[in-house]
Amino acid sequence: MEACPEAKASCPLTYVLSIMGGKWKAIILWHLHNDGVLRYGDLKRRVGSITHKMLSQQLKELVEDKLIYRKEYHQIPPKVEYSLSEKGKTLIPILNTMSEWGAHNM
Repeated sequence: MEACPEAKASCPLTYVLSIMGGKWKAIILWHLHNDGVLRYGDLKRRVGSITHKMLSQQLKELVEDKLIYRKEYHQIPPKVEYSLSEKGKTLIPILNTMSEWGAHNM
């Protein structure tokens, strides 16, 4: 493995950890992969003990990093759906490997 300088732009591992860091992003991506398009409330129920503030923040960051799509419907009551982007789908093999590793080492 090549050396990883501190700079985000020059280190692939640092880049991945910067966009996948934290407890919730991988779980959110996993649910969007397994369950398809989800509304905010459905996603919150599936993820579990995450707070409203944390889920909102994590979803915003995932949208900014282009890992998920946010589709807003202009209706009453408001409706927002989240789904994996093509870029987000490329992380699924990594999440599968992490899941297998976890199952093997728990």
